[in-house]
Amino acid sequence: MAILGKQTAIVSLEFVYLYTMLKQNLHLKLLHKLSPQQIQLMKLIQLPTQAFEQRLKQEIEENPALDIERESDRSEDEMLQNEYDENDSETIEAEDINIDEYLSDDDIPDYRLQSNNYSVDDDEYQVPYAAGVSFHQSLKSQLNTYRLNDEQLAIAEFLVGSVDESGYLRRELIDLVDDLAFTQNIYTTEENVSQILCEIVQKLDPIGVGARDLKECLILQLTSKEKTKHVELAITILEKSFELFVKKHYKKLIAKYEITEEDLKAVIKLIEKLNPKPGSTFVGSSKFNSQIVPDFTIQIIDGVLELNLNSRNAPELNVSREYNDMLKGYQESKEKSKSQKDAVLFIKQKLDAAKWFIDAIKQRQQTLLLTMNSIMEHQHDYFLTGDERKLKPMILKDIAEKIEMDISTVSRVANSKYVETPYGTKLIKDFFSEAMKNDQGEDVSTREIKNILKKVIGEENKRKPFTDDKLMQKLKEEGYLIARRTVAKYREQLDIPVARLRKEIV
Repeated sequence: MAILGKQTAIVSLEFVYLYTMLKQNLHLKLLHKLSPQQIQLMKLIQLPTQAFEQRLKQEIEENPALDIERESDRSEDEMLQNEYDENDSETIEAEDINIDEYLSDDDIPDYRLQSNNYSVDDDEYQVPYAAGVSFHQSLKSQLNTYRLNDEQLAIAEFLVGSVDESGYLRRELIDLVDDLAFTQNIYTTEENVSQILCEIVQKLDPIGVGARDLKECLILQLTSKEKTKHVELAITILEKSFELFVKKHYKKLIAKYEITEEDLKAVIKLIEKLNPKPGSTFVGSSKFNSQIVPDFTIQIIDGVLELNLNSRNAPELNVSREYNDMLKGYQESKEKSKSQKDAVLFIKQKLDAAKWFIDAIKQRQQTLLLTMNSIMEHQHDYFLTGDERKLKPMILKDIAEKIEMDISTVSRVANSKYVETPYGTKLIKDFFSEAMKNDQGEDVSTREIKNILKKVIGEENKRKPFTDDKLMQKLKEEGYLIARRTVAKYREQLDIPVARLRKEIV
């Protein structure tokens, strides 16, 4: 009986479990899901001018139903746009369109748009670039000037290939020996690799290339110079007292080497002229010079600020007349085969995608102008005068509330975009800063405080630089009551070292 009761209990538990598993409940949930159109619009908004041009070029190449509008075709294109909007013979659902084709994150090839995308008074911003060899190609070509056997040449080329863009050999020699054995089938010793590095690779141009650290890089450059009293003294100090020199313990150096202050000053001046990144000089000449294209222009006309969107951000696009005519032809045919229906579906997909992209471009233009106009109004006094002291505290939320958009939208507009002003081309996100109170209880921009901090440090006695406590007192005298740790944070954001490292022998 007890066993039967136990079995009954087990069956009951199984029933309860199955009932729980099969039980269905209805729950109402409010989910915010972005549509493909919204995703595409956000991606377009965050693109700066040059990246937007590339995206536009890609879309035109991939969608034959999208054309660049010519001035003479504008009235006809407007009629065609309306005609296509009213054409509702067949409806194409969103799932019929290959969304991935329009939201691809693949690399976009380089290109330049045709000149008819600019207004008649725009300049052609086409900069000719000089072709040249790369940094590593230059080093390898110099190896041909040495008499090396096959193994030595292979080791030298491997060492050159291991040099980074700054000109340093960051890896340990024993690791390079192992790599040579595994990848090049060259069995050698650490001593042999070190010899080829010191006698060949480190003799290549630019001087200092192949160094394993900053100390060796500076010494290599000094040893290539004419041997003078100060050059030899500089080499000695770097070889034996590198830490003292880096930490600017000048009094200890003077006492240790029994030299005058003038001698040490000459050594410092000599070392300051050396290049801590020898590879960067070559790399800078071989790479394309980056060119900033402002997305907006602010001008002062009769004392009034005027905002304009770069014309390259406002292309005139239209739906292809040829594709629209093809669609009408297929729709008017009485007998439709399967291939014709497939053709109609394909054409309507491309036409819908073209109209969709054109609408996204227009929304992008409106969002950019609306956001930048709000920023211009908020910083009105600065854009009129160029005085950074008149920059008001401004965060993303301030602009988002004014234009009634999401903070993320404002962030996408401000990020990586520039505005051309009468005072130079500025990065938009630099106008955003938090607020702090001065001694009069007024809100001031943290950027204003940083500028004053930079000015105070620039005017300090370099023999006795101000500590963070002293800087805090100086800012207090200027009317800015901030803590010492805040001073240290702002100093670090400005890439200014501590007082000890700012010390100089004047």
